[in-house]
Amino acid sequence: MPLTPRPRSRRVQAALLASAVSVCLIAASAPSPVAPLGVGDRLFPHLGNPGYDVRSYDLDFTYPGSNREPLTAVTTIDARTTSRLERINLDFTHGKVDSVEVDGAPAAFTGAGEDLVITPEAPLAEGSRTRITVRHTSDPVYTGDVEGGWVRTADGLAMANQADAAHVVFPCNDHPSDKAMFTVRVTVPDGYTAVSNGLATGTDRALGTTTWTYRTEHPMATELAQISIGRSAVLHRTGPHRLPVRDVVPAKDREKLEPWLAKTPAQIEWMERKVGRYPFETYGVLIAEAQTGFELETQTLSLFERALFVRPEYPKWYVESIMVHELAHQWFGNSVSPRTWSDLWLNEGHATWYEALYAEERAGRSVAARMKAAYGASDRWRAAGGPPAAPKKPKDGQKIGIFRANVYDGAALFLYALRQEIGAPAFALLQRAWVTVHRDGVASTADFRELASKIAGRDLGDFFHAWLYEVRTPPMPGHPDWKSAPVEASARR
Repeated sequence: MPLTPRPRSRRVQAALLASAVSVCLIAASAPSPVAPLGVGDRLFPHLGNPGYDVRSYDLDFTYPGSNREPLTAVTTIDARTTSRLERINLDFTHGKVDSVEVDGAPAAFTGAGEDLVITPEAPLAEGSRTRITVRHTSDPVYTGDVEGGWVRTADGLAMANQADAAHVVFPCNDHPSDKAMFTVRVTVPDGYTAVSNGLATGTDRALGTTTWTYRTEHPMATELAQISIGRSAVLHRTGPHRLPVRDVVPAKDREKLEPWLAKTPAQIEWMERKVGRYPFETYGVLIAEAQTGFELETQTLSLFERALFVRPEYPKWYVESIMVHELAHQWFGNSVSPRTWSDLWLNEGHATWYEALYAEERAGRSVAARMKAAYGASDRWRAAGGPPAAPKKPKDGQKIGIFRANVYDGAALFLYALRQEIGAPAFALLQRAWVTVHRDGVASTADFRELASKIAGRDLGDFFHAWLYEVRTPPMPGHPDWKSAPVEASARR
């Protein structure tokens, strides 16, 4: 997700306040007391759930033909328990649950905060495999100004789950540290096309409907799930190494948008020259006629606003660099996902870095000039949002508020400093090694520091701490003349 200077319309929020939505759970009686759990994330303590590791999600949605009506859905989760469980907590809100089964047997369930709490007939032993099936609705209409999950487009729906809105759409373990394989089936009325992450594995037509099935070949965090439903054109082309590239656009805009879409294979080649082979089975651009205020790196199918490509005030180089930002996320943030949300800078800092580097190489927009400007603002960004690796907690109901300048250009500034400190060859090696060593996994700031220290041949702990955790920006290696503007007292609060 890029933080860009273009005008922002209404942002799709990444969470729903429990007080702002109604979780309609029709449940058999479950033991009491129950409580929402979490994996203890510093920023979002109640996100995710302990005691199990999700291996796969099977999502089955039926779209009624209107983006103002709930979809009917079945979510099936295959998991392995990591401790003995008398109850299973899933993240889920803003939906009506009709029934739950655990290993084929009916289970009691109730709601607690933004959790769906399930009590199976018998406790689950540690190390056992279990299958949880939830029949529910998935509602794309939200109350007040709060949105998340489904994004209503001019002709259907798309999805924007970052940071924690996947559980507005389907029951899940909604934390990036628990990645899993996904199979997605979407049944739509004739005239609509459904596209999801991964590769298409089947299309089944019935009287008046079509069911589209997609499957990922690599694990994915819930925040990166994508489903597009609309009167869409799906355009196919070939990328490097015969990579299938498919783009999804409003059918009426197919010819208008084609010149932008044709740029993707060359952009993939550019990124591969920087960091190595593209990490997934396919890639493409989803252009939605919707107002989100951002673009989003959903895995293998990045989400973009139509306005980015059709508004004349956006220079060509700028649009292309934003396309590269989301593409870079496929390596940084998607293939290598953050262990905690405090590690978000690893996603956004790297994507911003390659966005800036692309703009320099293709349009002469100096990286050094951009980083000098970022250095000037860095102390203010740290005061407002915290250091890059220790972001301040967002306000209640504004979880997307962690996406501040400190984790975009502020984090890219650290990468520039690191390249200055260890040299360009070691820095380039670090980038390639990072996405190779941690491919399809999760990793932390500590992991990045350890790898950087190994490649540099010396301990970089003090350097990392000063740049990523201190409230003041350290001196820039090689640029002792760079200054950060003073912070007003009000900004330190």
